[in-house]
Amino acid sequence: MTARKSPTMLATEALEQIARHEKECGLRWSEAHAELKALSKSVSSHAARWEKLSWLVVSTVVCAALATVLKSYL
Repeated sequence: MTARKSPTMLATEALEQIARHEKECGLRWSEAHAELKALSKSVSSHAARWEKLSWLVVSTVVCAALATVLKSYL
């Protein structure tokens, strides 16, 4: 036979379980937050590279169109 637990004991056990759960969630959140910061930095650096590439493509197309127009008039 198992001894019957008092309401105070049950409440204490429940609070201990909640505290363990909160601690674990806090650790997971801090890990996730660090990963999100690293991901944000990575995305920003990739975006800067793509922006440079897009300017290169746009300027190349504009120069080619300008050269074509100028060549037809000269």
